[in-house]
Amino acid sequence: MNNKKKAAFKPKNPVKTVIRLFSYFRFYKGLLTLGIISIIFASLAEVAANGMLSPIIDVFVSGGPLNDAIKYILIMAGIVLIIALGQYVGNRTMAGLAQKIIHKIREEMFAHMERLPISFFDTHSHGELMSTFTNDVDMLNQSLEQAISQVIISVVTVVGTYIMMIIISPILTLVVTIMLIIMFIIIKFIGSKSSNYFRNQQVRLADMNGYIEEMMSGQKVVKVFNYEDRAINDFKSKNDELRKASSRASTFGVMLMPIMGNLTFVVYSVVAMLGSFLVIKNKLSVGNIASFLQYTRTISRPITQVSNQLNTLFAALAGAERIFTILDEEVEKDEGDVRLIRDCDGEGNHCWRVSTEDGSFEDIPVNGYITFNNVDFGYVSDKQVLKNINLYAKPGQKIAFVGSTGAGKTTITNLLNRFYEINDGTILYDGIDIRRINKMDLRYTMSMVLQDVHLFEGTVADNIRYGRLDATDEEVKEAAKLANAHYFIKHLPQGYDTMLTADGQNLSQGERQLLSIARAAIADPEILILDEATSSVDTRTERLISEGMDKLMEGRTTFVIAHRLSTVRDSDAIMVLEQGEIIERGDHNDLMAQRGRYYALNAGTIELE
Repeated sequence: MNNKKKAAFKPKNPVKTVIRLFSYFRFYKGLLTLGIISIIFASLAEVAANGMLSPIIDVFVSGGPLNDAIKYILIMAGIVLIIALGQYVGNRTMAGLAQKIIHKIREEMFAHMERLPISFFDTHSHGELMSTFTNDVDMLNQSLEQAISQVIISVVTVVGTYIMMIIISPILTLVVTIMLIIMFIIIKFIGSKSSNYFRNQQVRLADMNGYIEEMMSGQKVVKVFNYEDRAINDFKSKNDELRKASSRASTFGVMLMPIMGNLTFVVYSVVAMLGSFLVIKNKLSVGNIASFLQYTRTISRPITQVSNQLNTLFAALAGAERIFTILDEEVEKDEGDVRLIRDCDGEGNHCWRVSTEDGSFEDIPVNGYITFNNVDFGYVSDKQVLKNINLYAKPGQKIAFVGSTGAGKTTITNLLNRFYEINDGTILYDGIDIRRINKMDLRYTMSMVLQDVHLFEGTVADNIRYGRLDATDEEVKEAAKLANAHYFIKHLPQGYDTMLTADGQNLSQGERQLLSIARAAIADPEILILDEATSSVDTRTERLISEGMDKLMEGRTTFVIAHRLSTVRDSDAIMVLEQGEIIERGDHNDLMAQRGRYYALNAGTIELE
């Protein structure tokens, strides 16, 4: 698993990643221009300030006029003021610019994730995605705040300083140039090593976060099966892998600072000795050598600062790659041209608006007639999950699916929602190929009540209203009454305004399930999909849930995934699936008369696996 992750996030083109990252600046050209101009002025002023040391020192050494010394000192004061003002405006502007870019990236990531297909979330852990949203984005934010200004300062300072050094002494400049080349070679070597280690560190961090998220959400299972020691050992292993990766990354990251610092002192010493010799020979003045020494420190400082930030830069680059990998994931495609027209007849009924060959439109009432014709499907190309599925459901019928785990029951409902696209065959909705129906409109006519209920942070009313956002308070209460949830809601501390916490953990399992039924009820769908929801509740709550679901199913085409055979005996048709095929079909009496697998399941001679 880890090796696959490493391969997945190995940079294909680091330069392309940097270019793409900096392309976000085009949205904030005004801020970028102001920041760049401010930083350039501050950097040029700093170069000029170092140059002013030469005339000031020479005036005092030679005993020149006091007026000249005062003039030079006042000029230096003005330059220092420009430096302070430019740095303040530039740094503040660039910090704000970095925050705006991160804000935009976060919005793009979330919006893009909302458009990704279900298959993406089936293959990526929540912890891994959360790591990208938090760790990678935060690392990128830190880097942008520092790196933008640092790059501009470095370029302007190095170029301006280099020009001034050549003007003062070409010989000493040659010495500095040789030492700078040595520095760049060292930076390139250590940087290539550090980049790989920081990329690996980010991958290990995402892996560990995914494991933590998995263990936190499965604490009940962990404790029931006494998995604590194994979980702790597994975490120690992952944490140790992260420690090793982080240690390697940090080692190479901090190596540059002492190396660059020592080389800077060597350059400074060599320049001081050669400069002293040139002063003795009257080739340079004392002021010249003082300014040159200051330029020597100035030109090496940007290199040292960049080298100190390489650990952050490499980690940010690894994070940017992961972010762009998500943004490059293909979104859910929807080429449906058939749209849902609500209240097409003035009486609240829905219609499918279908375009015809002559360019006109035909309105077909939404009744909930579903047909599967020779449907084949596999989540991966080399493994078929459903084979030649044929079935139909008339409006108002209840169709149940029975079979072992992995037989394909849930897959059929996933195809009906177009969470996945079929490989072969057709699925018709009121005689229309569902691939022609707009996905949002298709799903608008369906509701699902799942065994695992997910509630959102907010009030009870908000969670019921999630089924239809424009529902009134009265409609929310009517849906709750239909689902048999009104009674328990009334006895909550704030009734319908009670805040739900941690996925509804302040409610019982049965109460959460009743809310999910109310949420489906308020959507008023033509098609209802039920995943048996009463397996983990007490008898009284099971009766309430069953009554609520019975009311909800009235007049709707309903598909039921059965885990308890007793709940599907009243179904209009029961499909018995095994290994992706329908091996028996009929109502309860028909299947019992066949004395096949369904009969054996009811008789208890075999059990659902």
